[in-house]
Amino acid sequence: MGFFKWFTSKAKMKRWMLLILVGIILVGYGISTLLYFTTLGIVEILKIIISFVIGFTMIIIGFVFMQKRTLELLVEESDTRKETQNVNTLIFNKKVYNQGPKIVVIGGGSGLNTVLRGLKNYTDNITAIVTISDYGKTPTDSRKALQVLPLSDIRESLVALSYNEDEMEKLLNMEFKTGQLKDLTFGDIYFLAMNNIYKNFTKSIENSKEVLNITGKVLPVTLEEIKICAELDDGTVIENRDKIPEYVSETASKINRIYISPTNCNPAPGVIEAIKEADAIVIGPGSLYTNVIPNLLVKGIAKAIKESEGIKIYVSNIMTELGQTDEYTLSDHIRTINEYVGEGIVDYCIYDTGEIVPEFIKRYNLKGSDVVLPDVQKAKDMGVKLIQRNLSKVEGDSIRHDSDVIASTIIQLICDELKFEDMQNDSQYILLNSRLKETKREIRKREKKDKKFQKSGKKPFERKPANSKSKFNSKYKERIESIKDSDKNMQARRRMIENLERKPRKQK
Repeated sequence: MGFFKWFTSKAKMKRWMLLILVGIILVGYGISTLLYFTTLGIVEILKIIISFVIGFTMIIIGFVFMQKRTLELLVEESDTRKETQNVNTLIFNKKVYNQGPKIVVIGGGSGLNTVLRGLKNYTDNITAIVTISDYGKTPTDSRKALQVLPLSDIRESLVALSYNEDEMEKLLNMEFKTGQLKDLTFGDIYFLAMNNIYKNFTKSIENSKEVLNITGKVLPVTLEEIKICAELDDGTVIENRDKIPEYVSETASKINRIYISPTNCNPAPGVIEAIKEADAIVIGPGSLYTNVIPNLLVKGIAKAIKESEGIKIYVSNIMTELGQTDEYTLSDHIRTINEYVGEGIVDYCIYDTGEIVPEFIKRYNLKGSDVVLPDVQKAKDMGVKLIQRNLSKVEGDSIRHDSDVIASTIIQLICDELKFEDMQNDSQYILLNSRLKETKREIRKREKKDKKFQKSGKKPFERKPANSKSKFNSKYKERIESIKDSDKNMQARRRMIENLERKPRKQK
């Protein structure tokens, strides 16, 4: 770090230097008074004592906070994770990252990867737990021939944890177009090779941390290839995850229950241990029925989470999903999780209260989705502590979670826990707190930019009371009711025909 950098506003050192200077002046005043007067009265003695006490106190406080801020600046300067900073110091903070909080993230899809993308800036001790599944799709001939497991979720999580996401994504998701490897990705071939070397699929993924130079590790929730199945109200069973929204929207028959097949699959080695040792366990965001709950249904997972002493956090979705969580409020999401695995699995829930441009909401309304409405009191009645944040941001035509906001909120909870345990001087707390301050500054800058749309006369989206219906369901209410009535009449006619066929005909 250059000498003049200590005097920049970002360094925040000038205030402590000024405090020390004032302290020195006061001490100097006391000494000069003591030397100047040959006889001292009570007033002079009091002035000398006060100037010495205040002066030395200011000098000590100034030096203490200068040392603390110096440590923070050195740690920031030696952080190779920030491209805007140069490694110019002799302090190497890898050890601090290795001793960072242990965080387990459970889920799948883009929601899980959003959380991982933010957390990797704070600690190396991240464990992503994801499913191994084709979700009911027919495997390709290449995959059958090479007996390659469906690893798309694991690949995407590795990309999210890598230092250079763009390059890693190009590499792992590069798909072969011809020959025997057609429809396979480089990631499939890589894991096949690693599995042949280590003869253990879990170990091959764990060792990818060093090979691919990623932060943290990714573990499959189970080594068995599972199917995520939905049983609907009309008795239909769907074994292809992608077909669930389509069938539900066409028939207006809601999901009765979600289950995994096989139902008694065992967790992969290391999964239960990671959960038990975690300082924080993060569930979601992601598709409630197809990304979040299936992982919790694997034998022993929910029990381990409940028994863990770590902070249990659920990150709520911003939008509902057509065919899965139509009209679901915040409390409906939490209640559904509790119905499947019991209470005690969520301590905190982070939910969105940010402003979204109505034009984007309308686009989602046309697809059958709407904003998840925060019925705060109902959620609190379930014993869940709620944390409201401006989670939403627009990426292209989509509304996404802000990875920085989620990560900083999770780390803040961990810092509060460390502070409660009187560990403010611990290197882990100093590092995390320093990161949080920097992230919060960046978030505030971004929020100022996002508010520019208000100057253009556009009105931000306002969340409605939680008991109001979504725009989509209000618009298509009559059509939905008509479909339901038609379904009921069809089922009634079917039962009547079956009863008639069962009755013995009267002999003439």
